[in-house]
Amino acid sequence: MKRVLGIILGGGAGTRLFPLTKMRAKPAVPLAAKYRLIDIPVSNCINSGITKIYALTQFNSASLNRHLSRTYNLSAGFGQGFVEVLAAQQTPESPSWFEGTADAVRKYKWLFQEWDVDEYLILSGDQLYRMDYGAFVASHRALGADISVAALPVTPEQGQSFGLMRTDSSRRILEFREKPHGDALAQMRVDTSVYGISPEESREKPHLASMGIYVFSRKALFDLLDQNPSATDFGKEIIPTALRDHDLRAYLFNDYWEDIGTIRAFYEANLALTEQPLPAFSFYDENFPIYTRPR
Repeated sequence: MKRVLGIILGGGAGTRLFPLTKMRAKPAVPLAAKYRLIDIPVSNCINSGITKIYALTQFNSASLNRHLSRTYNLSAGFGQGFVEVLAAQQTPESPSWFEGTADAVRKYKWLFQEWDVDEYLILSGDQLYRMDYGAFVASHRALGADISVAALPVTPEQGQSFGLMRTDSSRRILEFREKPHGDALAQMRVDTSVYGISPEESREKPHLASMGIYVFSRKALFDLLDQNPSATDFGKEIIPTALRDHDLRAYLFNDYWEDIGTIRAFYEANLALTEQPLPAFSFYDENFPIYTRPR
């Protein structure tokens, strides 16, 4: 995993989480009392052996910067790693702020290209889940993919709120549609049992939803950013465009996952943590802990 660079996208202004985002960036919003949302992807990276991590943000980044600098000193104890905030900045070559996920990565392309790595792991800073990125990257390498997309099996009702992928038996992504309905939704059905889940669950959840988590091979990432200079978003523009001449594969993640993008989702995710003794998600796993700074 030393050949992988982690890039955590801090998202926009977080208007759907207001007033929690009134004074802080979305990834810096507290969760379960003592944690911050950014602790989830950073901890998943550390537990997966990925210790070179950048967090991109542009709104209210002071709180996020303070938390990361005080919490994660990866040059001591974890090895020669780092967790560093990259804030949006105006330059003569790039006078605008981040306009989307792909645009944020493009604006710091010069920095990411300096690293001698083979893959770039693109993550979101506002999701709650526990994932071994090492297995994700290993699948990407074994399949020889240009891009791998983490996929969540979902029901047809849930699928209407996601970007859905249609894949073949070798996990190659054939089609990508954003929030389909009706006949378009039915056309995106997949035999998810080829990913190892039970036939019963496969019938209940016949769709693969993109989690907004990607592994890009080095050449594929920079070629796509250069060839599509007007594309600002990975999910809506870069991924559908890449289907034409790149090898895209899906990686199934069949465990707890929640996008903390709204006040309701934030409330329900916090409330679900109280379902003891076996909550859907627990911060207390000695083999895969979630790190933070005690206050």
